[in-house]
Amino acid sequence: MPKSEKKFIIRGRIWIDSDDGPFLGAGRIELLKSIIKEGSITKAAKSMKMAYRQAWHLIESMNSKGKEPLVLSVIGGKGGGGATVTDYGVTCIEAFENAEAAFAVFVKMESDKLGI
Repeated sequence: MPKSEKKFIIRGRIWIDSDDGPFLGAGRIELLKSIIKEGSITKAAKSMKMAYRQAWHLIESMNSKGKEPLVLSVIGGKGGGGATVTDYGVTCIEAFENAEAAFAVFVKMESDKLGI
């Protein structure tokens, strides 16, 4: 590609922090959506090729930093355990995805204005 035809674009990622550190980012949102799909932290972690311990750590972090828990888990037994994303967790997913979409529009608009 000739140098005069190069196009430059702005790239970026967003995350939502709380006063005490990271709260939500793309990976955490993917984990929440996987829990919704799989109904289990173990299955969600496996589907993401993530260690269960790492998934549990992320869930504990989100639950402790949120206004209320995002994920509730049921300890296994005869019927097996499981996990559910709460209504608040779903609201958090939607808020993050809305912010991410708005950010993508902003980045495209600013990239188009670069002029370099």
